Amino acid sequence: MLYYLLYHLHTEVAGFNLFRYITVRAAYAGITALILSAIFGPKLIRFFSGHSFFAGVREKGIPSQEKKKGIIPTMGGVLIIGAAVISTLLWADLIEPLIWVGVLSFIGFGVVGLADDISKIKNGKGMRPRVKILYQVIISGCVGVYMLLLPKNPAFQTYTSLLFFKNIFLCLGWFYIPFVLLVIVGASNSTNLADGLDGLAIGLMAEVALAFAILSYVTGNIKIAEYLSILYVPGSGELTIFLSSIAGSAIGFLWYNAHPAQIIMGDVGALALGGAIGTVAVMIKQEILLLVAGGVFVRAKK
Repeated sequence: MLYYLLYHLHTEVAGFNLFRYITVRAAYAGITALILSAIFGPKLIRFFSGHSFFAGVREKGIPSQEKKKGIIPTMGGVLIIGAAVISTLLWADLIEPLIWVGVLSFIGFGVVGLADDISKIKNGKGMRPRVKILYQVIISGCVGVYMLLLPKNPAFQTYTSLLFFKNIFLCLGWFYIPFVLLVIVGASNSTNLADGLDGLAIGLMAEVALAFAILSYVTGNIKIAEYLSILYVPGSGELTIFLSSIAGSAIGFLWYNAHPAQIIMGDVGALALGGAIGTVAVMIKQEILLLVAGGVFVRAKK
């Protein structure tokens, strides 16, 4: 929204021409999300604490870290999602459909996580795993179907990039949709598994989001993509703003989640963040690279 307002003024003020550049808007998006997280973080912590929104922990003999979770407000992911989405809507070119795919997937996975967190608060147990996976599969399937129907670059609809190989791409054919489900659902749940106390998952996610922000910019720039011999995805450059917003909100949330944690992001944050990164990886055709960038989440759990 701010993008349209400020760039419209470039005909009258030459300096506003800067807002047509993705890099400039990405920087502002990250800063905006960081400021929003800093402003609303304390308010959210007080609200959740006052309403006893604590993670339900009932079992005996559980580790001390898990016991600590039971006395710290959860669902802090609401702050991450809110700050990132607002910042994206302010600075991104909303005409680009890939932005909406990323944002809606982000929110969709967040809703699934929110329902799981609410269930844990009420009875100490989350949603049934099968039900949670089913909702994740539905959201991921919608992303996969959209990518198949996307009119831009139809020749590359079912392709993915291969690591360390130039101009060699893997065509998945009929296996494309199952592959998308594996990537997005796997990314969402691996982030959830790595989530714990004191900034574990959120610190890692900020780094991964920044890495994929750079990749999104590269794949959306036809000259750089041709120079690096990677698939060019029209419009994917705008995803840089989306990912910068996620990184900014993650860094802002880390202030309250670092040791000693004042709030944990819960499933609403972990599922949403992992789902968003997985969705972006699918959209920019860098799914296999996610194993390198996101493999740290599985390693962190071990």
